[in-house]
Amino acid sequence: MTQLIKQIAAEAVAAGKPCDIITGTVISVKPLKIKVSQKLTLSEDFLILGRNVSDYETEITLSGGFGRVKATVHNAMKKGDTAVMIRQAGGQRYLVIDKVVV
Repeated sequence: MTQLIKQIAAEAVAAGKPCDIITGTVISVKPLKIKVSQKLTLSEDFLILGRNVSDYETEITLSGGFGRVKATVHNAMKKGDTAVMIRQAGGQRYLVIDKVVV
């Protein structure tokens, strides 16, 4: 009986699509589209972008008496980039956490 309960629980978790790490290829930047497989292309509506894949402003300190200055880090996804994503449970939203550097 215990073994059967464990099996049912394991199958329920598998059917619920717990989060997975997946990769995809950026096929369009504006609007952002990432192709995961031949049957699945994700649009912006399904993507949450992390800081590692976005342009952002930050403050940096320059030596030589310049002090703190604002700088823009250009990290936005580009066509052809390979995105590393975490799929939320249920498979409806994807957090783009980084891109693969070859």
